[in-house]
Amino acid sequence: MLKAKRNSAAGVALVCAALAGGAHAAVSQGGSADYGAPVPAAGADRVVSLRADTKAINVTDGETVTFDANGKRFTWHVSTYPNVAAFDLSRIAAAGVRVYVAPNRLYSGGG
Repeated sequence: MLKAKRNSAAGVALVCAALAGGAHAAVSQGGSADYGAPVPAAGADRVVSLRADTKAINVTDGETVTFDANGKRFTWHVSTYPNVAAFDLSRIAAAGVRVYVAPNRLYSGGG
């Protein structure tokens, strides 16, 4: 009986941790999903053109961006862990560009 209660408490703690982190998984998986997800282009907030000399871009957590690299496009909804302030675009696409992620006030309670 004690073992069952201990497992239940651990389960509640895991659910609370997941809820506190918003829509993010409790543990980073080390893949592209840690940075958001691909979405249809119609939902993009803006288009960012990636040129050969582009070294970095700025986005906001929760923003949906269409990336255009020489006519090849993909659209990404940025959704990172609260402690992720930057990542290499190569994590989600073949590019040598650094993505700087500003926190979204809606996610941090800053309304």
